[in-house]
Amino acid sequence: MNYDWDFGIVFSHADVLFYGFIGTLKVGLVSLFFGAVFGLSLAFLRMSKFRLLSWPAVGVIEFFRITPPLALLFWAYYAMPIVLGISLNSYAAAVITLSMQSGAFMAEVYRAGIRSIEKSQWEGARALGMTQRQLMVRIILPQAIRRMVPPFTERGFELMKSTTIVSTIAYGELLYSSLVLSSQLYRPLEIITLVALVFFVLLTMASFLIRWLEYRLDAARL
Repeated sequence: MNYDWDFGIVFSHADVLFYGFIGTLKVGLVSLFFGAVFGLSLAFLRMSKFRLLSWPAVGVIEFFRITPPLALLFWAYYAMPIVLGISLNSYAAAVITLSMQSGAFMAEVYRAGIRSIEKSQWEGARALGMTQRQLMVRIILPQAIRRMVPPFTERGFELMKSTTIVSTIAYGELLYSSLVLSSQLYRPLEIITLVALVFFVLLTMASFLIRWLEYRLDAARL
């Protein structure tokens, strides 16, 4: 049976998909920012010499890395009002869930990047009388960040693709908007194809941007 593709009717409702795309960016970029901050905090706690700090950090990291994001999202949106009496709207639940899970993965990226810096540089900085904060800000992190760009890029891509799960709690991101539009226009194939194309173009452009950034960082190091 032949299917008559008709993208014209879909493009006539492009504003719905555009607002969904903006919703995806709002969730993805905000979650990426807070995930990076949360992950850095977890990484420092994880590397602490004090077990009262490092062990709980390990537990938090492993919990959020292992638990499926959809289960975390449902817990934040549906269970928290019942168990803790805290009600979150769909956007807040999505950002908190994705930020914390991304932060758990990023914590291990931070830790690996920081640990990869040669021991001699740590010792040399301490010999110069640098404080721990100066050592991190001036010596360790600038070098570690260059090494962390590829895994951070991969995590960012996974995060953007994971934003589609928030359609399950009726947040108006791209997939949710496409499902609503599909139920109205009865053109699911065209709409889902466009959604896939949007994600492909978005992540491809981000990939080129990251490669350019890596090139600039490598050039600055030479």
